Amino acid sequence: MTGLVYKSTGSWYTVKSEAGDFMECRMKGKFRMKGIKSTNPIAVGDVVDYEPDETSDVVTGSIHNIHERKNYIVRKSVNLSHQMHIIASNVDYVFLLITINNPPTTFNFIDRFLVTAEAYGIETILVFNKIDTFDTITLDEQLYMQHVYEAIGYQCLRVSAKENKGIDELKAMMVGKVSMFSGHSGVGKSTLVNAMEPSLHLKTKTISEASKQGQHTTTFAEMYDLSFDAKIIDTPGIKGFGIVDMEPAEISGYFPEFFLLKDKCKFNNCLHKEEPHCAIKKALDNDQIAWSRYNSYLKILEGDEEHYRIDSYDEDRKASDETRK
Repeated sequence: MTGLVYKSTGSWYTVKSEAGDFMECRMKGKFRMKGIKSTNPIAVGDVVDYEPDETSDVVTGSIHNIHERKNYIVRKSVNLSHQMHIIASNVDYVFLLITINNPPTTFNFIDRFLVTAEAYGIETILVFNKIDTFDTITLDEQLYMQHVYEAIGYQCLRVSAKENKGIDELKAMMVGKVSMFSGHSGVGKSTLVNAMEPSLHLKTKTISEASKQGQHTTTFAEMYDLSFDAKIIDTPGIKGFGIVDMEPAEISGYFPEFFLLKDKCKFNNCLHKEEPHCAIKKALDNDQIAWSRYNSYLKILEGDEEHYRIDSYDEDRKASDETRK
């Protein structure tokens, strides 16, 4: 039998058959995915071959093969620094939800996510959520952030689940696609999905006033079929986003505005730091590249993964202010 993985708890996988039936399955044996050192060899979105377990009193199954993935998106494992965690596979779009201050989403976090999505061939749309909560200062920050990414070529949406703003535009993009929602805990992923599909009744929680950070409501990645011919993968909130398996020389290639200029550097192996006649540094001085993006590039290049957390917000804002000046 062939089916699609809809939920992964790490030990059990909910698989939907081609006939539309669901079965709880375990992994049969150990999988080695072409050298991928992953904490979860099977991910939501995987197409798998499985068979019912005839010896069990409860109808369960065993997964014995994973079909080749068209793409997948990963992050560094939280507890095992040399391994990756596959967030989801076979995704058409990733919608990265961003909030300005409840909780804060930093340039650094966004850029790390975008670099990974670029590396694994997944189109990302930036969704600025909770626009109904903006005051004048917050609106200015949001519009500036949107300007930075639209200038690079990323599509941006502004939405409010509470006031039903931008929801129809978002739904139209999702028709006939497998979409993944991601972002920090508390950015409103579950609330937004509920606004699009109220019958799902996904759990939601409020923001912690003490930390201004969200509380986890989604424990495991899970796919849902929506009534308007779309599939969505809801994922647990991410605090930090560690980059894995990238050589220093290739990182700039995943920054689209860097990629367009890197051939104009004097040296083919230019890392855009201290090298003379660097086209990236020249563009930075001429305000053609945002300082926030260059700051993110340096942090990724320097391998500052273990210490990257949401508390980089203040430093990130300083980089944003430098760009505005």
